[in-house]
Amino acid sequence: MSEIDESVRAELTRLRESIDNIDAAVVHMLAERFKCTQQLGVLKAQHQLPPADPAREARQIARLRELAESAKLDPAFAEKLLNFIIAEVIRHHETIADESR
Repeated sequence: MSEIDESVRAELTRLRESIDNIDAAVVHMLAERFKCTQQLGVLKAQHQLPPADPAREARQIARLRELAESAKLDPAFAEKLLNFIIAEVIRHHETIADESR
């Protein structure tokens, strides 16, 4: 591999540090989101509500796709990400419901 110019190396470092900070923020935001969804799962279990809410999920997907478009992010990617998160939330809600029986 050829020697990297010092200005390029500095820019790589700057950008990578920004990416690392953003990744950390994403992890913390997801953790906060899952704290809320765990509380929601407990509430649903206490009231014998189903773990999944397809109508709510559809609204959230549509909303996220619009947000992605306005943020210049691929809406299909945003939908895939939200579907992954929703599947994990439903799995948690099912576990909570099973444990409360």
